[in-house]
Amino acid sequence: MKKQLIIRKFFSLLLPIFVVSVFSFSLLHLIPGDPARYILGDFATPQQLAQLRHQLGLDRPLYVQYISWMVKLAHGDFGTSLVANVPVSELIKGRLSFTLKLTGTAWILAWIFGISFGIISATKKHSLIDYGITTLAVFFMSMPYFWLGLMLMLIFGVKLGILPISGPGTWKNLILPAFTLGLPQIAVIARLTRANMLDVLEKDYITTAKAKGLPDTLVIYKHALRNAMIPLITYMFLQIPWLFGGAVVTETVFAWPGMGSLLITAIFQRDYPVVQAIVLIIGTLTVIANFLADITYTIIDPRIRAMG
Repeated sequence: MKKQLIIRKFFSLLLPIFVVSVFSFSLLHLIPGDPARYILGDFATPQQLAQLRHQLGLDRPLYVQYISWMVKLAHGDFGTSLVANVPVSELIKGRLSFTLKLTGTAWILAWIFGISFGIISATKKHSLIDYGITTLAVFFMSMPYFWLGLMLMLIFGVKLGILPISGPGTWKNLILPAFTLGLPQIAVIARLTRANMLDVLEKDYITTAKAKGLPDTLVIYKHALRNAMIPLITYMFLQIPWLFGGAVVTETVFAWPGMGSLLITAIFQRDYPVVQAIVLIIGTLTVIANFLADITYTIIDPRIRAMG
C-alpha cells in the first residue's frame, strides 16, 4: 500500500511541473524589452535586429519556441545565454556552489537556533523569556530580506566594522548573508517548535512520564521533542524553495555570486534562456519539496497513511 501511494503521488508531480515549465517559459515573454536590441545596442539597424532575432529563434511562434525548449531540456540542454554566448548549464554550474553554500549554512542555522529557541519558549511558557522570543520571532518573520540584510550590513559591517559586507572570500563573508537568509526561518521554526511542544507537553503520556519521576530533561528531549518533530520534519522539505527564493534577494544585497544574483542580472539583460532555466529549477524544487514533505509525513504518521 505504501509503495502504491508513493507511485501515485509521484505521477501527480507531472501536471505541476508542466505548469511550472509553461510559466517559466512565458513569464519573460510578457515583460517589455528586446534581447536583440540589448545585445546589438541602440544603433543597430532594423535589418540587423531582424537577422539576430531569426538566428536566436525569437521570430518563431511562442508555442514553437516552447516545444523546441522542452525538447532541448529533455536532452539536458538549457540553451545558450543570449548575452554571454555560453551554455546556460555552465553559467549555473559556476554559481550553484555559492548558492548551496549560502542556503545550506542558513538551513543549519535555522534548525539549530529555531528548535533551541522554540524549546526554551515552550518550557518557559508565559514568562518574560517566552514573550521576548515570541516578539523577536514575529519581528523577524515580518522583515523582508533586503531590509534585514541592509540593517545587518549597517550594524556589523559599517558601525562595528567586524564583518565584511559584500562579495565572497573567507568564512566571515558568509556570516551576514547566511543570517539574513536564516533569521526569518529561525523565527518560523521557533514558533512551530513552541506550538508543537506545548501541544505535546499536555499529552497524557508526558504527565505519566513526569509522575514516574523521570528528569525534566529526559521528558523534554526524549519524549516531547521526538513527537513534536513530526510536523517539523515535513517543514524541513518545504523550507528548501523558500531558501532558494530568499537567496535571490540576499545574494543581490551582498553581491554574493550565486544563482540568485545571476537571475537578477539575466532579468535586466533580457537573457531569456538563463532566466527560464533558473525559474524552472526553483519551481521544480518547490514541487519536489512538496512531494517529499507529503511522502515523509505519510511514512512517519500512520494516521495519514491510513487515510491515503
